[in-house]
Amino acid sequence: MRLLVLDAALSRCLAALVEDGTLRAERVAEGAHGQASALPPLAEAVLEGPLDAVAVGVGPGSFTGLRSAIALAQGIAAARGIPLVAVTTGEALAAEPGGPGPGVPAWAVTENRRGQLFLERFGTEGAARGGPEAVAEADLPRPDALIRLVGDGAPRAAARMAARGWPVALGDARQIGALALAAVARRRLSGGLPPRAVEPAYVEPPATT
Repeated sequence: MRLLVLDAALSRCLAALVEDGTLRAERVAEGAHGQASALPPLAEAVLEGPLDAVAVGVGPGSFTGLRSAIALAQGIAAARGIPLVAVTTGEALAAEPGGPGPGVPAWAVTENRRGQLFLERFGTEGAARGGPEAVAEADLPRPDALIRLVGDGAPRAAARMAARGWPVALGDARQIGALALAAVARRRLSGGLPPRAVEPAYVEPPATT
C-alpha cells in the first residue's frame, strides 16, 4: 500500500511517501508558523507514482497547521479518487517506538500554546481511551499503573507527575513520524481502528496560531 502522509499539527510540517511500511521519500520543514505555504511544496517533492490513500494528521495541534494539512490532503485525495484517512496527533505519537516496553499504555501530551496541555490516553493495544482533552499541568490525572508519556509536552508532564510519586516513564517520541502515522492509517483502513472524520480535532475554541 502506497500512502501519502501529511501532517502540520505540531512545530513542523511533514510530507512523506510510505509504501508497505517503508519510507520512500520524506520532506520536513521545521517551525510552528507558515504551514500553509510550506506544506504544498513538501508534498509535491515526495509525490511520485500511484497512491492508494492519503493519511493526514488532524490534531490536536496548531489551528492553521491542521487546516492547511487537511485542505491539501482533501484536494489530493479528491483529485486522485482515493481514500482519505484521519489520524490524531496522539494516535501517531503513541505508535512511535521507544519506551519502557510492551504492555505499557501510552499517554500523548502536547503543548497547546495557551499554557495548557492536550492529553490523549491509549490502552496497551493502541485504542483511544476517550477523546482528546485540554488540561492544566497542575490538573494532570493520576494514572492507575505505569504509563509512557510521549509528545512535545511529555517532559513537562513527566516532571510534574514524577514529583508526585506517580508511576510514569518518559518515551522517546516528541514529534510525529511518517511511519507511525502511516501505520495508524493502515490499521484504520483495514478496520483495526474505528473510522474517524477528517476534520480538525480542536478540543477547545481554536486560536489563530
